[in-house]
Amino acid sequence: MNTSTLVQKVWNFCHTLRDDGVGYGDYLEQLTYLLFLKLAHEYAQEPYNRDTQIPPGFDWASLRGKTGEPLEAHYLATLHKLGQEPGMLGAIFFKAQNKIQDPAKLSRLVQMIDAENWISLDTDTKGDLYEGLLQKNAEDTKSGAGQYFTPRALIEAMVACVRPEPMKTIADPACGTGGFFLGAYNWLTRPGAQLNKAQKEFLRDQTFHGNEIVPNTRRMCLMNLFLHSIGELDGEPLVARSDALITEPSAKVDYVLANPPFGKKSSMTITNEEGEEDRDALTYERQDFWETTSNKQLNFLQHIVSMLKLDGKAAVVLPDNVLFEGGAGEKIRRKLLETCDVHTILRLPTGIFYAQGVKANVVFFDAKPKDGKVHTQGVWFYDLRTNKHFTLKTRTLKLEDLQDFITCYHPENRHERVATERFRFFCYDELMARDKASLDIFWLKDDSLDDLAELPPPDVLQQEIIDHLEAALASFRDVALRLR
Repeated sequence: MNTSTLVQKVWNFCHTLRDDGVGYGDYLEQLTYLLFLKLAHEYAQEPYNRDTQIPPGFDWASLRGKTGEPLEAHYLATLHKLGQEPGMLGAIFFKAQNKIQDPAKLSRLVQMIDAENWISLDTDTKGDLYEGLLQKNAEDTKSGAGQYFTPRALIEAMVACVRPEPMKTIADPACGTGGFFLGAYNWLTRPGAQLNKAQKEFLRDQTFHGNEIVPNTRRMCLMNLFLHSIGELDGEPLVARSDALITEPSAKVDYVLANPPFGKKSSMTITNEEGEEDRDALTYERQDFWETTSNKQLNFLQHIVSMLKLDGKAAVVLPDNVLFEGGAGEKIRRKLLETCDVHTILRLPTGIFYAQGVKANVVFFDAKPKDGKVHTQGVWFYDLRTNKHFTLKTRTLKLEDLQDFITCYHPENRHERVATERFRFFCYDELMARDKASLDIFWLKDDSLDDLAELPPPDVLQQEIIDHLEAALASFRDVALRLR
């Protein structure tokens, strides 16, 4: 069976299950379990003969020989048993459940997967199939999976600017389904890149370090990486099932590529103050943070700074409120500009994220020594928002839409940049003189303001108002917290 026929076969079965109320996410979850077991079975055969550490009686062979209710019962027992195993097995099957209630359709899915030799398929085929399902799942707005999916064109552009090098570590403290890791992997293995054996092994086993607190999203991430030849079947998972914000990073990394969750509030408040009896019992205590705040993005930003090695590089997607809100937001911005070299901000257009009405930016910065000096000389801003219109269906963001930004970024040597209509430099003193050291900067004329009929849709305007009000409320809460 050729690649396109296989992909269509997998898609068609997904549509069959949707008629029974099984969404893309549930289908993808079951596909992950079964495909992992089938791949493990293939690796246990000649010529590989690998010890996959799957307990006897709970392997692929034990499933494919059953049908009907015995298959359903054994499948449930297998999911439960494997979820208790250590390493990659336990990570993939953690709290696994069967979402296919019709034993006949479960049997058909097992037969469909069993009919193929998955190892023989090239990495691109397996990976593209799984990535396609992830994107479809993200498009299913009712599932809420879109919050874990960053537009792949944006990831490609960010990676093309940062240009990660072999034998260096890359982290994402909220890695979702692993899009940034795959973007970096594709860059490191691009045509013409010559990796030796040691570099290939480091890329597979040691390059990537992630956190993902949602178990189902984490398992999809691990499977997505595994199908792209990242990680080992019988190794330790590269993505921890933990909240990255709880503790200081155990190790520093060379690069951070991330799109932290857009939600305004964390379930906890981060504090860098010890010994306060009246603090909520769930308060994080992070002595490495500059400011106490309940704003999740500001906490992730502080955490990312802590993660970087000296001269480590970060490219982080952050919502507009991080650029303009007062209180802790202003103090964190000032400390960021002072202690790191914040050199580039890409103002992103609306309509590119599955979360509606989101206005976001990519902030690029490098970690610098803590020597009391101001390390940001100035920031280059690229405005990809004014008079730019994108939608998720009819006008999706593509890499060519970001090509001018990549050219202006000048990744070969960013100190040789040239200003353009959309690319402008603001020196450090100019930025510090702005109200609240705001980095919310625009200079192009917005043509839509000439015609009220072309104003953004009411739901987008409503979201903008809510964002500004919530930012103001967050500032008030931060002040109130300090006055306790």
